[in-house]
Amino acid sequence: MNVLLLSMPDSFEHMPPVAIRMPNGALTSLAGNVDPQHRVAVADLILVHRQVRETVTRLVRELEPEVVGLSIMTFQRRTAGRIIELVRGLRPNVKIVVGGYDPSLAPEAYEDMGVDYLVRSEGEVTFRELLRAIEHGSGFERICGLSYRNGGSWVHNPARPPHRLEDSEIRPPNRDARVLKGYTLLGRQVDVIETSRGCTYDCSFCSIIEMRGRNFFTYSFDRVLADIRDARDHGARTIFLVDDNITLNVRRFEALCEAIIAAGLQKLDYFVQAMTSAIASHGESLAPLMRRAGFRYVFLGIENIMEGDLEFLRASAKNTERTNGQNTGNATLKAIDYLHRNQMFVVGGLIVGSPGDTRESIDANLEFARRYVDWPYIQHPTPYPRTPMTKDFRDQGLIVNERLEEYDGTTAVVRTQNLPAEEIEFLRWRAERWMKVHHIPAALRHDPGFVLFRGWKMLFHTFRGSSLRSALGLESERKVFERYRSIRRAEREYV
Repeated sequence: MNVLLLSMPDSFEHMPPVAIRMPNGALTSLAGNVDPQHRVAVADLILVHRQVRETVTRLVRELEPEVVGLSIMTFQRRTAGRIIELVRGLRPNVKIVVGGYDPSLAPEAYEDMGVDYLVRSEGEVTFRELLRAIEHGSGFERICGLSYRNGGSWVHNPARPPHRLEDSEIRPPNRDARVLKGYTLLGRQVDVIETSRGCTYDCSFCSIIEMRGRNFFTYSFDRVLADIRDARDHGARTIFLVDDNITLNVRRFEALCEAIIAAGLQKLDYFVQAMTSAIASHGESLAPLMRRAGFRYVFLGIENIMEGDLEFLRASAKNTERTNGQNTGNATLKAIDYLHRNQMFVVGGLIVGSPGDTRESIDANLEFARRYVDWPYIQHPTPYPRTPMTKDFRDQGLIVNERLEEYDGTTAVVRTQNLPAEEIEFLRWRAERWMKVHHIPAALRHDPGFVLFRGWKMLFHTFRGSSLRSALGLESERKVFERYRSIRRAEREYV
């Protein structure tokens, strides 16, 4: 069968397409795990975010797919619905499958969206078995992790247990299936690699535990290194390790760094997500090793510097330094110091706008980011389906915005007990745009061509809403903010 897999064009504010166009690793993994008789095409619509309708129409007409699959996050649900309508209009008899975080955690939302099948949680084996069932016209009831339409109602099969990744049942991704080009991170071609899946923490804002439970499974290093080589051979010069929590097993991460060096793959740039506690506790040996292995950017899940907020976010444990088995305080500054001493840049992940936040507590977090992180990734708590945070906010009556297309992390959709949502968003927006300018010299040294020829577009994006009048002080920041919000609303109209 001909199969077309689509990721949505909706982007995060912190990952503007002018600078960052990241591939959807789940789709290439699906493509690598179907039976060989199928012809699979993968299209990441972030690469054509302003030509979505034209691109989808062209691909459907050229490829004539019998099955179209969509990978969807919550803030992309509205766009996905419009793409489903478009595909249905072009090929009325096509089978449409949805998967990803949002369909997995809110399957009921898709029952009236013209969808035939829904793949919950991990998709490789479920999707492989689904294509076999479609070919044979039977067997859907035996596929774990599948929901499907049966006449006028939906059937939700039992969940599929998370795969332990120990065997070769989940095969490597198929990057040759991609039919669009242009994946970049600050001018360098980028790709994504997965070395493990899962997390054993229970942060209230996170969907991972709801998706797959509390577990941590790993691929072999032979598989990981082969995947890195394949990404490099497809042109990647930057690798983003997308593991949910790679630093859960620090000794394994150290061994992975050593394996990258031994394989001669340290000349690539690596980007990884890490816990502050792991870096603080092991940074003396781990940070130099990471740098030798080619790590350049580290996304630190700082979350918040106020202990009360960390407790609400259920993130205290992963941000606490431990010495000789004893808790010895917040790990953030020590982790940042280890990374900076070893010439790595900190992407600071913080969350502002928890129920008890005041203007002073938000300002304290923003000032911390201004002083210590190299690139801010500051978000607002967002009530995604089935997360503990969502129940907390609903119980307290703090959710003020139900427009899911604005659930992108940088639109404040909940208020605190002390501040309205719009004020929280304004405080973040006002401080954060200037923080991003501070990284330009480092980016210029590493990628001078990109900064010199594309840097103006990044600045234009960062300061959109500003005008000559605002630059001259003739209109207030509030006016600029309102103009920015209007621009952002218009940007969300992709189809």
